[in-house]
This record gives sequence, C-alpha cells and structure tokens, in this order.
Amino acid sequence: MRYPYKRELLTGDEATRLANACNPHEEKLVVWTLLDTGLRVSELANLKRANLDWQTHHLMIYGKGGPFGSKSKRWVIPLSARIQPLIEGYFALHETFRFSTRTIQRMLKRLANRARISRTVSPHVLRHTFAVTAIQKEISLPALQRLLGHDTLQTTEIYLNLSPEHVVEEFQQKW
Repeated sequence: MRYPYKRELLTGDEATRLANACNPHEEKLVVWTLLDTGLRVSELANLKRANLDWQTHHLMIYGKGGPFGSKSKRWVIPLSARIQPLIEGYFALHETFRFSTRTIQRMLKRLANRARISRTVSPHVLRHTFAVTAIQKEISLPALQRLLGHDTLQTTEIYLNLSPEHVVEEFQQKW
C-alpha cells in the first residue's frame, strides 16, 4: 500500500538559503547534519561523543525499533566533508548534544523564516530532502535503506515520491 501523505522536500535553492541563514556554529551543525545524514530529529538530539568513530569518521546510530525492542537497531552513517569538522569539533568540546528535539524544531522554524521559506521546514522535511537527494545522486535503494535505518525497502519507498518533473528530467537524461 502506498503511503498517502506526500512529503515536500526542499529545493536546492531553499536548502542553500536555509544553510546560508545559519548564524551561530550550532545552527550550521544542526541544519547541515540533518541535510547530509538523514538522521531523525530524535537521533540527532540523542547523539553522544561515544557515537562518533574518530578514526573512520562515521556516526554509529542506535535507532528506533528493531526486532529486539527499543534502540536495538544499529547502523553506520559516514560523515560528509562538509559536516565532519563540525561534528568532530563539537564533540571534542561536548560529551552530549545540547539541543532537545523541540529546540531543534523551533530552530528550523526560525531559520526558515530568516531564509524566507514560506512552507513548513521541519527535521523530517530535511530527512526527506536527504533521501531524495541521495536517490538523485544515484545511491542505491539498499544503501539508502541502511543510511536511513529502515528495516525494509517498503519503508524507504515512502521517500521516493519524486515529482513528475523529476521523473521526466531523469528519463530524458538517461534514455
């Protein structure tokens, strides 16, 4: 069964405007981490220094659900060149992430207003933006499934609601 709710992702221009609207270091850390990792807001808010593998520049995420109960799933997210210095610099100084899920949600709302983005910008919109961007960069569906921490490809398919324009454009480029 198809997921009935179509999530709106940010366009490239909107994502750039949102990133450019960030003033303090913490705002860039939040926005760029959500855009470059696809983390859920709760996963970001619960990050600790222990989640960071300093040698391989990966985050080890313990996520929701899983076959053995709460927080039993585990997956690895590589850090992009853009967020690696932000995250490693932050956790060099702090043991835990200082922002709650609600604080992150409010921060994104303020940043969207500052960036003059009229529609709703939430952590999940940034997660959706990450997923669609990954598909457009030709990351395989199984790899995207692992990056998002999904148990099944059916869950990942929720994020594949590309606009008709994207479908036509991709077809014309590749056919």
